[in-house]
Amino acid sequence: MYNIPVEDVRNFVLAGHSGTGKTALTDALAFKLGINDRLGSSANGSSVSDYTEEEKNRKISIFSATFNAQYDAKNGKKYNLFFTDTPGFMDFYGQMRSASRVADAGLLMIDASGGVEVGTRRAWKCFGQTGLASRMIAVTGLDKDNTDFLKTVEALRAALGSECSPIAFPTEDGKSIVDVFSDDIPEAFKAAADEAREQLMERAAESSDELTEKFLMGEALTDEEVSSGLRQAGRDGGFIPIIPVYPLSGVGVDFLLESVVRYMSSPAERERTDADDNVIESSPDAPFAGLVWRSVSDSFVGQMSYVRVLAGTLKVDAEIENSRTGKDKVSSLLVPCGRKHNNIDVATPGDIVAIPKLKATKVNDTLFTPGNTLRARPVKFPEPVMFAAVTAETQADEDKLGPALQRVVEQDPTLRTERNTETHETVLMGMGDVHLDVAVRLMKQMSNVSVKLNTPRIAYRETVTAKGEGHHRHKKQSGGRGQYGEVYLTVEKLMEGDEEWYVDETVGGSIPGNYIPAIEKGLVERMQNGAVAGYPVVDIKVRVYDGSYHDVDSSEIAFKIAGSTALRVGLSNAKPVLLEPIMNVRIFTPDAFMGAVTGDLNHKRGRVLGYESEEDMQVIVADVPQAELFRYAAELRSITGGQASFEMKFARYEVVPSNVAQKVIAESPHKVRDAEE
Repeated sequence: MYNIPVEDVRNFVLAGHSGTGKTALTDALAFKLGINDRLGSSANGSSVSDYTEEEKNRKISIFSATFNAQYDAKNGKKYNLFFTDTPGFMDFYGQMRSASRVADAGLLMIDASGGVEVGTRRAWKCFGQTGLASRMIAVTGLDKDNTDFLKTVEALRAALGSECSPIAFPTEDGKSIVDVFSDDIPEAFKAAADEAREQLMERAAESSDELTEKFLMGEALTDEEVSSGLRQAGRDGGFIPIIPVYPLSGVGVDFLLESVVRYMSSPAERERTDADDNVIESSPDAPFAGLVWRSVSDSFVGQMSYVRVLAGTLKVDAEIENSRTGKDKVSSLLVPCGRKHNNIDVATPGDIVAIPKLKATKVNDTLFTPGNTLRARPVKFPEPVMFAAVTAETQADEDKLGPALQRVVEQDPTLRTERNTETHETVLMGMGDVHLDVAVRLMKQMSNVSVKLNTPRIAYRETVTAKGEGHHRHKKQSGGRGQYGEVYLTVEKLMEGDEEWYVDETVGGSIPGNYIPAIEKGLVERMQNGAVAGYPVVDIKVRVYDGSYHDVDSSEIAFKIAGSTALRVGLSNAKPVLLEPIMNVRIFTPDAFMGAVTGDLNHKRGRVLGYESEEDMQVIVADVPQAELFRYAAELRSITGGQASFEMKFARYEVVPSNVAQKVIAESPHKVRDAEE
């Protein structure tokens, strides 16, 4: 594309806390680079990044938006730039994660009026987890009251590391920014600029053994040595430039672009490894390989797969292969610019392209030249933390519900859906209430399906806490051959490590061997409908020790019914209890909210297991019943003002407290069945 070598491609992602100006800066970059003929704005719905109706209505970024442009740098070279604006709202963190995975560098956004917020740390952590060593920081919001650039720099260095260093300072009126090496540093920043220059000299010297030796010998580094040293340090992650930017006025945008091409890694300099830990050769001459990182359903084009070219060259009409779906053909190549897509003929490493109408292609698929063995590392998406039962509003909607859910899930891998066979509900899982609400609106928009979201039912279990005797004689005579079968059994708690849940202890032919399997079938059937509230029974041991039969009237069905009913009686006599799923939860919160979060956990019957620290955030580790967590994402956001987040995973089942169990039993949708009915 543009016949620009891979060494002069820059692919970076904009990320940070919600409201730090990512979209405003994206609009400023698009205007400066000629992508848009005017400066867009989220406030009036003209942003090139937040262009969907959902984003316009909510005034937040929901989807990542990728742009491409050619940049004529001051050094006379032409650069091919790809940059992706990502949402800062926690519910759409998966968009940031996937965009960072296919970028070569990260631009962290921070608002001087907000400081280092939870979203700042989340984005920084995301950069590290996706391997973005090459990073820069843009400070916005300096035109707001009570903001201080130097205090923001200090906060960044304290939170993110001493590698962060300012390379420009704002003027007092905010109408320009001044390079740290300039002689025109504003008086208020001269002392800070002197300190910053000394730090930059050290960073430059550390970039190579030759410069380190020269620096330690007390020799002054030349301007060219400082420049080249900082370029190397920036691409290795040893130097993280901090730049003040005023997106709405465009001040600092030129300086930012120059810094991008100077300090950010190119695809040739960013080492990537495949799924087998082999280094990927990021050369246009290598066999083609690309990672599908996003999938979008376009109303005009249909399904479009967004691909980051990792190696080789991709051309229109080329034959490619997907290890999961087989061979396919590239009918056209499109380069994204927000809502718009421009046709191109060739894509090389570092490029992000959209390919329409690839058959059954999904996010995390690797596309490659037939015969190529390279498989890309997949994007690791966060696990869902909010759940809702989905029901169609009409019968017509019910018929279309499955395909509609599949369509939204394919576009957003942080959305999941499953059919719970126990509760007979379809459950939609996501990152928060806003996330699920957006999914519902997209289903209506794309598939014309109207649904309702409700709190899911819990998949409770039942077990026993004592030993109980069970007996039933099944005897029916209604003319002709009758039914007869009698079973005596005991039921008790299954001990840990004991894999034999069913034991036949009958002796002397009290029950013929050919009827023993029928009894087991009756037991298995009864275990699906326990004695407390009709939930499945787990962790029990059943011993059948006696019974009787009739030479003529006994049958498999008779013994199946006898075994099932005997177990029902045995369960009732073995002090049955209700079990509920317990989730292990890790809550990341600022120290100021520790008391409020811990108190809320106590109200949710949670049990705090311990406390940890992680990157200046407090981590509360707790076990909490799943029944208390379906709306916890929204509740935690309310408690902490959006400053906290959490993750959870299933831990085990535990006995439900009696006061809670009574309510569960009263509201149970199950009916305890008698197999004879």
